[in-house]
Amino acid sequence: MNEISPTANDPAPADPVERQFTIEAIYLKDCSFESPLTPAILGTPNLSPEIKVNLQTAINGIRDNPDLHEVVLTVTLEARLQDRVTFLAEIHEAALLRIRGFSDEEKAPLLGAYAPGLLYPYARELLASLVNRGGFPSVLLQPVNFDAIYQQHLLQANQSTPGHA
Repeated sequence: MNEISPTANDPAPADPVERQFTIEAIYLKDCSFESPLTPAILGTPNLSPEIKVNLQTAINGIRDNPDLHEVVLTVTLEARLQDRVTFLAEIHEAALLRIRGFSDEEKAPLLGAYAPGLLYPYARELLASLVNRGGFPSVLLQPVNFDAIYQQHLLQANQSTPGHA
């Protein structure tokens, strides 16, 4: 068996940066609940307001540490009954993530799709509890495909860039 050993003329192999994706923390950043029609609406039989769900994601870099990123998933529920707000609930669920050794192209879907998917079950559970504690029947939010939302966002961004049809 022949072994190949580096010679003095061979460049030293570059130390590859270790790839790392770790969750440093998951936390509630902000939370609010408003119920302008209570107490009058409480106890209404077969109360079934129309509920709108709005999702937003924000990605924040951490100053002085390029490996740390904060991802904040905002989930807003607005319930309306006959054009009147029954309740408004909003959660800002956040994660502090350490990402090292990934290219910017690799980091983008981790921050834009994977991280919100990690946060959604926390926000979903907290919103269900918050609505229930407000005196209303619990709301069961359906699963969300954050990969599809992220891909749609990329497609819209590419279409709005000059030079794309």
